[in-house]
Amino acid sequence: MRITIPEERKLVHEMIMPIRWGDMDAYGHVNNTIYFRFMEQARCEWITAMGYEVAPGRESMLMLNGFCNFYQQLSFPGDLILKTSIGAIGRTSLDVYTSMALTTSPEVEAAIGGATMVWVDLTTNKSAPWPEHILQKLR
Repeated sequence: MRITIPEERKLVHEMIMPIRWGDMDAYGHVNNTIYFRFMEQARCEWITAMGYEVAPGRESMLMLNGFCNFYQQLSFPGDLILKTSIGAIGRTSLDVYTSMALTTSPEVEAAIGGATMVWVDLTTNKSAPWPEHILQKLR
């Protein structure tokens, strides 16, 4: 089952990340779990690029769910272009997508995945509306 990726999304961050030897499994390709680590790193880089810390304080952006559509196998060596984009912004949540392509063929997506991120008040462990200062950066 593939998850449908919305056409309308806003590119917010782009980075290059190397495929490491240890990312591969016994079959000689990048293990499926590693794609989620690639997306995690892209989200962390985007959050810090906005001027925020990834380590939580009293409130934080937390992942509610995640998925990945795999289109081609990846293997070492290689470098990936990770493009982070955002979809519709809800009152407390936001859909974040990460596309992955090799730098040698940037027009061919190897995978695209996403996560629903929720703003959480960590003192109550409940979702909370996005603070205005974050909404200004997201919009």
